[in-house]
Amino acid sequence: MKTNLSVNINKVATLRNARGENNPDVARFALDCERFGADGITVHPRPDERHIRRADVREIRPLLGREFNMEGYPDEVFLNLALEVLPDQVTLVPDAPGALTSSAGWDVKANLDFLRGVIGRLKERGIRVSVFIDADPEQARLAAQAGADRVELYTKPYADGYAADRKEAVAPFVAAAKAAIEAGLGLNAGHDLSLENLAYFRRSMPRLDEVSIGHALICDALYLGIEETIRQYKEQLTNE
Repeated sequence: MKTNLSVNINKVATLRNARGENNPDVARFALDCERFGADGITVHPRPDERHIRRADVREIRPLLGREFNMEGYPDEVFLNLALEVLPDQVTLVPDAPGALTSSAGWDVKANLDFLRGVIGRLKERGIRVSVFIDADPEQARLAAQAGADRVELYTKPYADGYAADRKEAVAPFVAAAKAAIEAGLGLNAGHDLSLENLAYFRRSMPRLDEVSIGHALICDALYLGIEETIRQYKEQLTNE
């Protein structure tokens, strides 16, 4: 089972924006991540552009040689940007405009018609669509009904419970993963996955196509350097 590592570069843009200049260079950082072994790059352009800006998305997209994943709440601004730059994958998240970070998955049942329409628009342009959900088998089945290609499991509850009882913490994710696979969906995961908890999560999953990791990975890079950090994260995804 191969699991791809997509590096979320939002935190790099946050650091750049603190000084209002182009240091660090977000586009160069994305290319370096690819050069050091990342399988993809993830960006989450929020309405206030407090980290990744829409201009960054337009600049980075044609430069990348590997998968480009654009995540966010599908308002018209976000959708128009996605339909303009055509990322390989769009991950739909239910964040409110001012949310500090993603904190829950979609209630797919309550938003089924909305998501079905959004997913249809994206897939018409050849974009793979992933829906961000909690570890709930029913949400996975409903995402398939909405037309999604994949789901991304929101893994913060797993990360929070890992130290106390990792077997108990991962159990709901295994159940949701099985439901997703049975429904014909690909499986992604992300949020608070780290060098400490990633390998066990990956080994526990019946299949795991991709993890998207930003905050923990960039924090580790402050100490290890980005090349060594990517190497170590990739190692966690390949060790049995």
